[in-house]
Amino acid sequence: MKKILIGKVVSNKMLKTVVVMVERKFRYPLYKKVITRHKKYQVHNEDLQLNVGDIVRISETKPISKNKHFIVIEKINDKSQITNNKSSSNVKK
Repeated sequence: MKKILIGKVVSNKMLKTVVVMVERKFRYPLYKKVITRHKKYQVHNEDLQLNVGDIVRISETKPISKNKHFIVIEKINDKSQITNNKSSSNVKK
């Protein structure tokens, strides 16, 4: 079964590759505290125009190179939509 993850684009400086940071939260068993951990994946991006801050869905695939084992499936949100929603919600208040 392929892993499908959701993460945020943190770098798009390479050709056909973006770096996506995926966060996960879990409860530490002893202290019952919620802990956030993140991992960065180099992801193959063939034709989508992605910018830093975009939210994307990635899927595991056969190895494309030494470090690339994921591909971008779709762009969920882009940074401009998120900032527009935040600014409009501030105006309503």
